[in-house]
Amino acid sequence: MIWHLILGGIAGFLAGKLMRGEGYGIIVDIILGLIGGWLGGWIGGQLNIHLGGSIGYLITAVIGAIILVWLVRLIKRG
Repeated sequence: MIWHLILGGIAGFLAGKLMRGEGYGIIVDIILGLIGGWLGGWIGGQLNIHLGGSIGYLITAVIGAIILVWLVRLIKRG
């Protein structure tokens, strides 16, 4: 559980940086990373792509968090 929080925080932080932003703060970054991990895992499952281990989870969480950050920014603009 704590490992997922750490990886989720890292994923959220990386997603914020990759999306050329300042991020939303550590708590929101962790939440985006955790939800991104779930979203990335779901999307990967739909595409029949399965990454294993901590690195696989981190990659999946970053991709999912990038999608979430993009959606949040899209909604905030509109």
